[in-house]
Amino acid sequence: MNPSRTTARGPARRLLHRLLPAPLLSAVLLLAWLMLNESTSAGHLWLAVALAWWLPWWTQRFRPEQPRIGRWRTVLRLLGRVLADIVVSNVEVARRVLGPEAALRSTFVWVPLAIRDAHGMAALAGIVTLTPGTLSSEITADRRHLLVHALHCPDAAAEAALVASIKARYEAPLKEIFE
Repeated sequence: MNPSRTTARGPARRLLHRLLPAPLLSAVLLLAWLMLNESTSAGHLWLAVALAWWLPWWTQRFRPEQPRIGRWRTVLRLLGRVLADIVVSNVEVARRVLGPEAALRSTFVWVPLAIRDAHGMAALAGIVTLTPGTLSSEITADRRHLLVHALHCPDAAAEAALVASIKARYEAPLKEIFE
């Protein structure tokens, strides 16, 4: 390996990181702006580029640690699983809500967390909230438990099944991705 190439890349990479601290976030912002405005006119394109550059650059000081995504295949697999679970849960929630009200047994369940990365915890809480029938309510101060409200969880066995499902379906892949 040529030492002059590694030293030349170091400052260039740092400069690029300073100018564009979150390239993935910038790409998402650019696409979101264009999709929300339903236009790719020159004005919207310039504004999208400006916002996609400026917002991550300006907000980087508020993000003390950057997420490190380890396995992109796992990200795609988790995304597919979450989307499928959202569809299935929508049908299940609609069936329960349209049925007799007495058949609903909502409760709060504490889910012990094995994941330690703050970004992974936030993603887990978001996934649980996005899935109809469950809602993330709180993460304890020590970051060891997530409080989840479940629309229908009639007994201790159902609570244990919910906890096992959250840990296996969402937490385990998030640990692979973030840790």
